[in-house]
Amino acid sequence: MQKAPERKKVSDQDTELINAINSGRSSLFYDLVKEYEEKLYNFGLRMCRETRDAEDMVQETFLNVYRYLSDFRHESKFKTWLYRIAASVCIKKRRKSKFAPQREISLEDFIPENIENIPDSLPYWASEPLEKLLNDELSDNIRKAILTLPEKYRIVLVLRDIEGFSTEETAQILNLKPASVKVRLHRARLFLKEKLNDYFTA
Repeated sequence: MQKAPERKKVSDQDTELINAINSGRSSLFYDLVKEYEEKLYNFGLRMCRETRDAEDMVQETFLNVYRYLSDFRHESKFKTWLYRIAASVCIKKRRKSKFAPQREISLEDFIPENIENIPDSLPYWASEPLEKLLNDELSDNIRKAILTLPEKYRIVLVLRDIEGFSTEETAQILNLKPASVKVRLHRARLFLKEKLNDYFTA
């Protein structure tokens, strides 16, 4: 039986710190917490709505990271692995939340005719413009618009256009095919653009 090829290890800014922690210097784990705690909390707010749910998500994520860090094989960036755990925790908490919708709206009207023609580049209102708008007078309206997205579309939009992950990294985090990420992202962007149309055309 042919042995499966060993996956190439990915090195990033966290590699040295993770290796040190896994070598017995467990006190350094707090450095990982300090690096990502605020980022994960903001991600949780965008996904879970409630501050308590976001706080619980951050705590549960780091407990899982601490428990399984020795199993991390550096087959992706640590941040990608971290957000995969966070996304899983957040989805579970969202489903248990009293704010979870009884029935999610459909975005089937936003299905692109040809998947091959879906643009992978950011629209003019996304990423940096969207991040900027999250901090100005339109912040409440944009946060509310993002929260009206069905969960599976919202999480793709947040990971790609706000957290800055690539299509491939988002696919790894959510255990999806890159093509599925592109389709969901395209629908989410069109839906959000429609919701915010009045602000961008005023």
